This record gives sequence, structure tokens and C-alpha cells, in this order.
Amino acid sequence: MAKKQTNGYPWKFCSLGGVVRVNITSGEDIAHLGELDQKLWTVLSCPTKDLEFDEQTLKLIDTDGDGRVHVQEVVAAAQWLTSVVKDKDAILKGESVLKLDGINTDCEAGQTLLASAKHILQNLGLDKDEISVEEASDSVAIFKDTKFNGDGVITPVSTDDEALKALIATIAEKAGSATDRSGEAGVTAEHIEAFYAALADYAAWQDAAEADKKNIFPYGENTAAALGACEAIQDKVADYFMRCKLIRFDGDVAAAVDVSADRVGAISDKNLATQSEEIATYPLARPTKEAVLPFDAINPAWQAQFDAVKALVLDVDFPKAKGITEDQWLEVLAKFGPYQAWMAGKKGEAVEALGIEEVHALLKADRKAELLALVEADKALEAESLAIDDVKKLMLYYRDFAKLLRNYVLFTDFYGRREGSRGIFEVGKLYIDERCCDLCIRVSDMGAHADMPKLSGMFLLYCKCTSKTKAETMDIVAVMTDGKTSDLRPGKNGLFYDLDGGDWDAVITKVVENPINIKEAFWSPYRKVARFVSEKIDKAAADKDADAMAKLTAATDSKPAEAAKQPFDIAKYAGIFAAVGMAIGAIGAALGLIGQSLKGLTWWQILVVIAAVMLIISGPACFIAWRKLRKRNLGPVLNANGWAINSRVLVNILFGKTLTSVAKYPKLKLADPYKKRTPWWRKCLYWLIALAIVAFGVGYFTDNLKWMGIERKAKVEQVEEAPVAEEEAPAAEEAAPEATETAE
Repeated sequence: MAKKQTNGYPWKFCSLGGVVRVNITSGEDIAHLGELDQKLWTVLSCPTKDLEFDEQTLKLIDTDGDGRVHVQEVVAAAQWLTSVVKDKDAILKGESVLKLDGINTDCEAGQTLLASAKHILQNLGLDKDEISVEEASDSVAIFKDTKFNGDGVITPVSTDDEALKALIATIAEKAGSATDRSGEAGVTAEHIEAFYAALADYAAWQDAAEADKKNIFPYGENTAAALGACEAIQDKVADYFMRCKLIRFDGDVAAAVDVSADRVGAISDKNLATQSEEIATYPLARPTKEAVLPFDAINPAWQAQFDAVKALVLDVDFPKAKGITEDQWLEVLAKFGPYQAWMAGKKGEAVEALGIEEVHALLKADRKAELLALVEADKALEAESLAIDDVKKLMLYYRDFAKLLRNYVLFTDFYGRREGSRGIFEVGKLYIDERCCDLCIRVSDMGAHADMPKLSGMFLLYCKCTSKTKAETMDIVAVMTDGKTSDLRPGKNGLFYDLDGGDWDAVITKVVENPINIKEAFWSPYRKVARFVSEKIDKAAADKDADAMAKLTAATDSKPAEAAKQPFDIAKYAGIFAAVGMAIGAIGAALGLIGQSLKGLTWWQILVVIAAVMLIISGPACFIAWRKLRKRNLGPVLNANGWAINSRVLVNILFGKTLTSVAKYPKLKLADPYKKRTPWWRKCLYWLIALAIVAFGVGYFTDNLKWMGIERKAKVEQVEEAPVAEEEAPAAEEAAPEATETAE
């Protein structure tokens, strides 16, 4: 562990995840966080939600309330915490209980915290010299049955006056309520002011009607019902009088504006009692040029509505009339004008249910000032109440701050998996394809993960997880660092376990492909070639099948009888066997070409050549994979999740092996009654290939005579026979002149 003087403070450094990081090992380090250069922080900001961390603590640290914890907010929290705790090193332990004598009373904030902590224990009825996170956080228990607690909310408990208790309950019911620190429903000064304003407005509104009762209520208590009845047929009456005006304008249109016999005839064969919707579209009454709406000839679909108007209005204004004109109808509507204007100015609806008598009684009693005085008495304890909140803040910081630093400055929780720790961004494990992915991160915004994670260099599986027991869904991204990748594709199902042990159904929605290990990279070129060849073969077979089916269909359509009786075509099958023979010949030719290339090499040289060829094929893929595996970085994934990562979060080859575990089966030789049988033609094909290889080997080694010292022996015999050949040469030369003389 190295030390370095930075801004006057000797910081300690360590290597973690292949990156040099500042190491926080003491309370003094925490107290001096403000002196640490921001360029040396691993994280510059992180979200306050969707993390495996107490959200209350993060919200307290997030003083500007923007939903993110920034460096300066962490520094401010560190300075406050180290100023009110005596033993700064104890902060690193992350304990949930603090001794009261551990609070630093040398500062004013510490003195207030100590007094508030004792007050909390007293309210809880506890006689002890320590306080826990749970005790400091239970505001309901702390403030239970207390008259005042400084939040500006009064409840019936805030007074001993029974009338005021009932009034507070009434205000809470009619004007709204707020939850007191004790957990009870209460009212604030705003609720009290709104309630009394509503009382005054409603009383004034009702008093205005009482002063002009005859004009505002032309039909007495039935005015509201009369207005509703008139409005129900108002449009239909206006339509009727317009039709009458058209007839008066031109008598020839009388039939057109009246209901036609054809329309009635169209529904006459049906049960007319069920055709009220159609009948309601007919005129209110049969229009005439006299333009009088008759009371006894109303469209039956509108009869009930008209009867209500007649009973409430027409019988009052025109008791002996058998019909009304348009002017008379307009006079009726005009009478509702003052009532409508009065209703439009209605105020104080919130207290209407109390009734005007109760409203006047409450206004006359006028206990508003007493209620506001209770609120002020409660607010007088605001400082003490806030101090009690600060005790909660102290305990949350005391328990959680070290964990935050481990995930904000160092990332030791992420890299220290041997101790069972996890980063606060991790959410559980994914089991899929005989593997367990130990690194899974919640995804809050899939759109933000469109491009950034590709820069991580990691093989990522995005999954949609569903919990039926919790009736919830969430998106996760799992990092795959071992095993094969051929079967991992969108739509594949797995099982996800959250950190609480709850199981979720998981389905892959997206795959970001990157090298997963060197072994996979080594065989990847061969898999690609095999896939290419397989696709070509499948395509060729499909084309041949389609062509054959087309020809067969054409033949069947043209000569079905001949097609049905088609004789055995030996030529076709001969062609098939010829094709197989050609394939075997091609294999043999390829092996022969390889043999010519390897001619003259020893067995170990052949192995070297084979290794070199494989290295040429797989080497580039392995080299690229090796470089990417060394540089795998979790930072882009966290950045897409809203983190501001300031340093690399490497997942190298060695560390990556700890993040994914692969199933391992014992090596056993077991009988399987359902084992797949190899077909006879495949066995024959295997034998043919084996024979071709053997033939190649025999031909190659026989031709070169390099095994068992055959070649060396042949060379020795050639050397021994060479002198004999040389001795025979002069004798041949001597015999030559004699032969010449004889010829002469």
C-alpha cells in the first residue's frame, strides 16, 4: 500500500481491479475527503433509487433533492458525521448502535444531538445509554400521545378542550388533513384558514339568496328540479319551433320537416317498444304553421320528460293551457336567469354538508384564533423536532456511510467477492443455460442502454424478469464471463433470484455479444466456417427439394396417371451414388493435395505444420479476444444506469471467472436406454472416411519410406552398389573398341 501527499494530506493508495485507487482506511481519511482531488474519485455521482442501499440515507445526503448524490454532497455528509462522532474510526465498522457517550459534545451540534437522543429514549420509555437506527427512526412511537412535536400539525390530542377536539376533526374532514409526526391525522394553519374562509363564503352565498328569494327561486323548492327538466327538453323544443317556422315560410316543406311514413314503416315490423332510440329522433310533436306546442300530442319517446316540465313549470305558469307558443317557452327559460347566476357564484362548497345553521353557529363561536394559537405552540418546538430528525440522520450515516464510500470511492464491495460482499448496484443472480451469472444489475431505462453498454467489451444478457408473487416486473442486465454462447439468444428463458431469495421468471430480450473467454475465441473461426457450410448445404438441399417438388407437381398435373405408375428410375439412383462417389473422391483428392504438401516431412514436422495452421486461423481471434477480455469495463453499463463513473471498473480475465459459474458433472460411464442410435448410412460414411484417411497414410508413408528406417537402409544399399557399377564401366569401355574392329 503506497502513500502520496495530495493537497497536504497523506492519502493511501491500493491497486483494485487493475486500477490504482484511493484507500479509505481510517476516520481521518473520511474527515479529509474534502481535500481529495475529484479526479481521484471512482464515482462522481450516483442515483438515489434502484440501489441495494437504504434510500432514506441517500435522500438525506442528496441535500438539493435532485435524485442524485454528488461528490460535494458526500464530502458535506462526511464532514458533518466526523464532527459529531468522537471515534471517527468507528464509522468504518458500519454498526447500527451508537453509545451516547460516543457523541462528540465539544461542538454545539453534538450537544443538541445528545439531548435529542435522550429525549427519544425517554419518549420511548427506554432507560439505556445507547441508541439504535430503529429507535431513532420510529417517529410514530417517539411522538405518540405528545401534544406538540414541532411539525406545525395539531391533532385532537393537542388540546384538552372537547369542543376544540371536535372542531379539529371537522376541519380535517371538510378542509383536508396532514399526517402528524405521531402518525395521527391533523390540521395545519392553512387548513384552518381555508375552513373558516369556506364558512364565510358559504354563509354569504346563502344570505344573498335569502335576500332575493322570490326572484332567485321562481318555483320555490322545486326551482332546481324545474330547471333540470326544462334543460332536458330545451333543444328538442327549439327544434320543434324551427320546423314550424319553416312550414310558415314555405308550406311545401311540411312533409319534409315532419316524420315520414317511410321511416315509421321501416320499423313497423319490429317491437316498437324497443325502438325508443329511433323514435326519439322524430320531432317533439307534429309541426304546424300555427307554431303551438300541444300538451296532448307529444312524441311518445319524449313524453316522460315533457310531463316533468308540465308538472313543475307549465301547470304553474299556464294552468289551463293546452299548448304554448315559442314566446311563452322563452319566458319560462328567462325566469331561471337569476337562479342560474346565483348558482354560478356558489362558494364554500366544502362546508355545504354542514348545513347553513351549523355554518352560522361555527362562525358565531369563532374559535379560529384558539386553533392558530395551538399551531404556533406546536411550531415553537420545531428546533427540538429537527434535532430529533438529526438523531435519525446521525444513526443512518453512522451505519451506512462506510458502505457508501466502499461503493463510491473504492468499489471494494464489488471486487471483494471472496468476503461475500456485493456492489450496491447489484440485484441478484441469473441461472440460465447451465450457468449462474453472479453479476446482475437493475436497468431503470432500457433506452439509455441502446449504445453505451457496447463499449464495455462484455457479453451482456438483457432480461425481462417477472415475479407473480410480487406482481412486479423489472429489467436486468447480466454479465456472462464463462461457458459457451451459442444457445444464448432473445427469447430464451431463465430464472432470476433477487438478494432476498425471491425468484423471478426471466426471458432474454437483448444480447450484446463480445468475447467470453479464450477457448470460445479459439474455436470461433471453425464454428463460423461450419455454420457457413451448414447454411450453404441447407440452402442447396432446400433449393433441390423445391425444384424436385415443382417438377413432381408439374408432372402430376399434366399426366397424373403416368406419374402414379412411374417405374423405378435406376439412372436417378445411379446419379445419387455417383454424387456420393464424387464427394468421396473430392475428399480423397483433398487429402492427396495435403499429402503432396506434407511430402518429405517427418511426423513431428507435420504436427508443427498443423499447429502453425491452426495458429494462423485461430491466432487473430484469440489475440483480439485476449485484448478485449483484459479491457472489459463495467463503467459504460453503470453510466447507462445514471452513474457518473470517473475511473475504469475493469473485469479482467481472472476476476471475470468469479462472476460466472458453469455446471460441472462427474465423469461417469452410465447406460442410457434412450441413447440415440447411429444410422447405418452414417456408419458407412464414417468407415469410408476412415478408409480414405488410411489409404492416404499408407500411400504417403510408403512413398516416402521414412518409417522403420526403410529409407536409410535403401540409401546404404545404394552406396554399397555404387563401386560395382563404377568397376563395370571400364570393362564396357574396353569391350567397345573390339566390337568396332569386328564390325570393320
